[in-house]
Amino acid sequence: MNQSFNRSFSLLSMSIVLLGACASDPVSTTGGGGGNGGSTGTAGSTGTAGNEATEITVGGDRATTVYVPAGIDPAKPTPLVVLLHGYGASGLLQEILFQLKPEADARGFLYAHPDGTIDGDQKRFWNATDACCNFYGSTVDDVAYLSGLVDEIGKQYKIDPKRIYFLGHSNGGFMSHRMACERSDMIAAVASLAGGVYTDPAKCLAAKPIAVLQIHGTADDTILYNGGQVDPNVPAYPSALGTTEFWAQKNGCGLTPTDAGKLDIEALLAGDETTRSSYTTGCKTGGTAELWTIEGCAHIPQLGPGFAKDVMDWLFAHPKP
Repeated sequence: MNQSFNRSFSLLSMSIVLLGACASDPVSTTGGGGGNGGSTGTAGSTGTAGNEATEITVGGDRATTVYVPAGIDPAKPTPLVVLLHGYGASGLLQEILFQLKPEADARGFLYAHPDGTIDGDQKRFWNATDACCNFYGSTVDDVAYLSGLVDEIGKQYKIDPKRIYFLGHSNGGFMSHRMACERSDMIAAVASLAGGVYTDPAKCLAAKPIAVLQIHGTADDTILYNGGQVDPNVPAYPSALGTTEFWAQKNGCGLTPTDAGKLDIEALLAGDETTRSSYTTGCKTGGTAELWTIEGCAHIPQLGPGFAKDVMDWLFAHPKP
């Protein structure tokens, strides 16, 4: 396996250790069920609206917790956000880095950050695109697993079918793109930090328009901003611009972007370091593409307090029609 990619996991681990004091402990967890990768098992007890946040468990023998903010009514349509971790990390570590739980409290959405399976290097991974990161030829069907999680959550809480969102980092970003390719019927929008879509357009058969946000640092030496390979034995991935233009074309948008302004989402870089290029002209209803370029940012950004809010603002601005 590519050693720079392996080192990125170590960097992520160190970043998480530094941020660990900011993480909150889970509130409570209800029982889990059976069934690997689908909705065949029984999830936790049926939820009820309450004054305290809680958690439920879904996913069978690949169990994950779902954070339920205070006041969520199981009978009312509620948005769902699913965060996918990078290679070698975990859902919990990715949450500590992204800090989406406060946004769940503020906006009132159901929030899951599941784990991938373990590979031959004892690292968690998602079987995402052919470029990243199934290094050992696993046959695990993570599209089915993640789709099953949505189904299971929907048995306990009424999910708003127009507001289901996926986002991820690195390998989780690649997996978010794959989910967009294969489950555009289910997902309203995805966001990817340092991920990418397939190089071969024929491998992405998104049936419906979908909103896609690509975020990438220009100094990323693990998943290169201009495209490359994670490992010599796997196919290449496209550039950040290539990924965004792919989705613009897929959604029927013109390829001349508009300048959507700047953001400050990286804590260690001075000023508003992130430029936004938005592809909105002529898009099919429900489809759009946008590229956030973080100038001078590496693979593991030190995300500032505005990151979670800005990303969730973008996702929530793109429900299904």
